[in-house]
Amino acid sequence: MISTAKSCRPTKRHTGAAAVALAAAAALLAGCSSGDTSENPLDGEKADAGTVVVGSNNFAESTLLADIYGEALRAKGLKVTYKHNIGSRETTYGLMRNGSVTVLPEYNGSLLAYLDADAEQTSADAVNEAAKAKLDKQLTLLESSPAEDKDSVSVNAATAKKYGLTAESTLADLKDIAPELAIGGSPEFQTRQQGLKGLEAVYGLKFKTFKALDAGGPLTQAALAQNEVQAADVFTTDPTIVKEKFVVLKDPENLFGFANVTPLVRKDGLSKEGVEALNAVSAKLDTKTLLDLDAQVQLEKKDPLDVAKAWLKSAGLA
Repeated sequence: MISTAKSCRPTKRHTGAAAVALAAAAALLAGCSSGDTSENPLDGEKADAGTVVVGSNNFAESTLLADIYGEALRAKGLKVTYKHNIGSRETTYGLMRNGSVTVLPEYNGSLLAYLDADAEQTSADAVNEAAKAKLDKQLTLLESSPAEDKDSVSVNAATAKKYGLTAESTLADLKDIAPELAIGGSPEFQTRQQGLKGLEAVYGLKFKTFKALDAGGPLTQAALAQNEVQAADVFTTDPTIVKEKFVVLKDPENLFGFANVTPLVRKDGLSKEGVEALNAVSAKLDTKTLLDLDAQVQLEKKDPLDVAKAWLKSAGLA
């Protein structure tokens, strides 16, 4: 079993009201991918001895990550069942605590913000250690992956071409360009430190105009694609990036914090082989890969379980 020692926004998807999640979970369950899935993800029953229950929140990327974790564990001979589309963190965290769920894909910075809203986030390792200190004593985090799903400033293809911006460009490269650009995001983005205030304070960016849209959703995506704005707050694994050829600008000063995909697990629920299997997944999963996998599921409409199995095989993990 796992040792207690170190081993081995509001955001669009990582937070939400428990009441909404409870109401939505049953309807969402029908769309899950895996065959061995609990009929009711909120039934609260503890996992059978020797069975690893992999849960997911109620959005597509979480389901995909749960399938990746579960199939990686199965490849090592562990017995796995799924509880997909449970709901928000308020619900899934409770099921982790009571033993109904053994493993859950999490986002380290978002989890820490849930556990301690005032915690500083200076590095991925520091975030993980701070989160571990706040977690229920029965729970721990395994190794984080480089993959992150977080806010970014992205530009559309026309703007990238006009100014020579590439996937290697950073926010600092916008300093001389920003006065010519309109930027879009949620209304709150205009006044947040993780928004226009921070972009000016940290990177010296002063944009021509700001357009209030939504939090990385369809309004923002459409406005950026149609060049109503030239830059926008887009989440780093949003498949629209692939579809519309947006360019995500790097954030070397970590203005937008940390949201590394990280397994949250029960200490008494996973063998050493299971820990090693999930850490091996984290070692191979980066943001570019996760974006590609999300696009397969959300744009190409592939079954997330099939996508998970194919990637694990290609990565030498199954």
